[in-house]
Amino acid sequence: MEKDISQTQNMRHIAVFMVLAASVCFATGGLFMKVIPWNALAINGARNLIASLVIGCYILATHHRLKFNPTVAVGAVSMAGVTTCYAIANKLTTAGNTIILQYTAPVWIMVMVYLFFGKKPSRTGIISLLIVFAGILCFFFEGLSTGRWLGDLIALLSGIFYAGVFMLNSFEKGDALSSVFFGQLLCGIVLSPLVLKETDFSAPVLWAVFFLGAVQVGLAYIFFTTGTKYIDPLTASIINSLEPILNPLLVAVFYGEKLGTLSLIGAAIVLCGIMYYNLKEAKPA
Repeated sequence: MEKDISQTQNMRHIAVFMVLAASVCFATGGLFMKVIPWNALAINGARNLIASLVIGCYILATHHRLKFNPTVAVGAVSMAGVTTCYAIANKLTTAGNTIILQYTAPVWIMVMVYLFFGKKPSRTGIISLLIVFAGILCFFFEGLSTGRWLGDLIALLSGIFYAGVFMLNSFEKGDALSSVFFGQLLCGIVLSPLVLKETDFSAPVLWAVFFLGAVQVGLAYIFFTTGTKYIDPLTASIINSLEPILNPLLVAVFYGEKLGTLSLIGAAIVLCGIMYYNLKEAKPA
C-alpha cells in the first residue's frame, strides 16, 4: 500500500516537472515567431508538420495506441485552433498581448467544466472571471488606439482553444496524445504548402522553423500530454503560469518588443485574476 502511494507521488512529481518543462519550451514561441519573416500560416504549417513527425516518432517508440473518435476529433480541432490562432496573433499584436490573452485559458476551463460536467462556477470563479475580463478590456482599449485589436481578439480565441487542450485528458474517451498528433498533422498538411510562397530560406530562418516544430511544439506537447495524465487541469494551468512571464521577457530582451502601458496594466490584472482563482481553488484540493 505504502509502495503504491510512493509510486503515485513520484509520478506526480515527474508530471509536475514535465508540465514545467513544457512551459519553458512553449515560452520560446513568441521570440521565434517574431524573427521568422514568413507569413504566420506558413510558419504554423511548417512547425506543425515537423512537430507531427516528432510526435509520430514518440508514438512509435512508446507503442502508444492512437485513438480516433468524436472526443479525440474535438481535441484535434482545439489543438489546430490554438496553434493557428497563436501564430496569427503573434504577427498582428505583441507577443506579450498574445500570450497573456491565451493565458485566460483557466477561466475558459471553468466554463467548460460547467458546460460538460455540470459543475457550477464557485464564488471564487465568478470573482476571478470578472477580474480577468476587466484586464481583457484594457488590452482591447489599447488595441483600438494602436490598431492591434484584431490580433488581441485572435489571441483571446487561442485561449479558448487552449482551454480545450487542457481538458483533453478529462473525458473518458479522450486521448491527449492522439488529439495533439492529429491536430498537428492537420495543420501541417493544410498549411505547409504556403511555405512555397516564401522567399527567405536562409540557414537562421530554417533553424528557427525547425526549433519551433521540434522543440517549441513537438517536444513541448510530449511533455504536456504526458504530464497532464497525472495531474488535474487546474494544477497544470498553475504550473503553466511560467509561460506568460517568460515569453514576453525573451521577446523584450532579444527582439526589443515591449508591452504598452495599458497592456501592462491589463496583463497585471489578468495574471492577478488567474492566480487568485488558481490559488483559492487549489486550497481545498
